[in-house]
Amino acid sequence: MNIILRSSLVLLVAIVMTVPNSPAADDKLPRVTVASVRRVFHNGEHNAFTDLVRFKGKFYLTFRSCPEGHMVHPTASIIILTSDDTKEWKQVHRFQVKHRDTRDPHFLIFKDKLFVYTGTWYSGPTTLAREDYDLNKHLGYAVWSEDGATWNSPIMLEGTFGHYVWRAAAFGGNAYLCGRRKLGFEVVPRGEGKKVESLMLESDDGLIWHKRAVFQEIAGDETAFLFEPDGSVLAVGRRGSAPAQLLRSKPPYTNWERKDLDRYVGGPLLTKWGNRYLVGGRKTTKEGGPKTSLCWLVGDQLHEFAEFPSGGDNSYPGFVELTPDRALVSYYSSHERDEAGKGITAIYLVELVMEE
Repeated sequence: MNIILRSSLVLLVAIVMTVPNSPAADDKLPRVTVASVRRVFHNGEHNAFTDLVRFKGKFYLTFRSCPEGHMVHPTASIIILTSDDTKEWKQVHRFQVKHRDTRDPHFLIFKDKLFVYTGTWYSGPTTLAREDYDLNKHLGYAVWSEDGATWNSPIMLEGTFGHYVWRAAAFGGNAYLCGRRKLGFEVVPRGEGKKVESLMLESDDGLIWHKRAVFQEIAGDETAFLFEPDGSVLAVGRRGSAPAQLLRSKPPYTNWERKDLDRYVGGPLLTKWGNRYLVGGRKTTKEGGPKTSLCWLVGDQLHEFAEFPSGGDNSYPGFVELTPDRALVSYYSSHERDEAGKGITAIYLVELVMEE
C-alpha cells in the first residue's frame, strides 16, 4: 500500500557555522546556511540509519524501521520512500528478512539499477539477547529496481556470510562494499569488538561478492568509500568510540595509508559537494551529548560547518547535491517527543545553502 507522507514539522534554523580554524582555511571554505530542517517520517516505531539518492529524476530515501527499538529484532524492516520534489514522499517498497534484523540500508546506483543493501543480524523468531549477538551469523541482503517503482525481492548476497556489510560504491564496472568480520571468524567473544577486520568486497553484478582487500586489520567498523577518477579511493572509517581514520589506497587496493582524524565519527558519510570533500556523521560533545554534524575535509583535516538539531540515538546521514549551491541531507534523531511526551526516533531532512 502506498502511503503519502507530508513534512510534519518545519524548523527554520538560523545556524550559520563558519570554520573556526586558520585564516588560510577560512579563505578557501564557503559559508553554509542550514536553511530548513523537516521531520519527514515518524510512524511510532524506531526509525534510523538513513541514506539518500537521486535516480532517474526522482529522489529516494531509505531507513530501518522497527516497532521494538534499536537493538536486534526480527520485526525490523527497511523502508524506501520516493519523491519528485523532496517535499512530498511516498512509500514505494518495504521489506523484511525472516528471522533477521535488517538494518543500515544503503543505496548504490550500479549498471543502471538502484540497489539497497542491508546488513542483517540473525535473531531467530524473537528478540535476540545482547549476549547472544554473533557476527559470524551476519549476512548481507539486497533489493534492486530498474525504474524505482518495481522492486525485486530481498536476495542473499553470496560471499557475505559472517560479514556485516555497510556502504557501497562503484568504479570501473565493479561495485565495492565495506564488510567487517571477526578475525578468523573466531567463535568468541560474541557481538563486535576490536578483534574485527574490515574488508573491501568486490562484485561485477552487485549480488555475488568476493574479497578484494583487508583495509583495517583490527577494530574494523563502518566505512564509507569515495572513488576518484583515476581509481584511487578515499575512505573514512569509524573506529568504535575512538577517533575515526582517513584511509587512502590505489588499485589494486592492497596497500592502505591510514591517518587518525581529530574526532570520533559515527555512521560516517563521505561524498563531494562540487569539488569539495564532505564528511558527515555523529560527533560527541561534553555539554550536548551526541550530535549530527557536517565537515569539510581539507587535506587530512576536518572543518565543521554545520550541526543539526539532534540528540540521543542519531546520525547516519545521506546526501544529495540539488544544485551547485544547494544540497539535501537525511539523518535520524531522538531529540523530539510526541504529543504524549514520549521520546521518538524519527527521520529528518535538512536543506543546505552554500555561499561562496
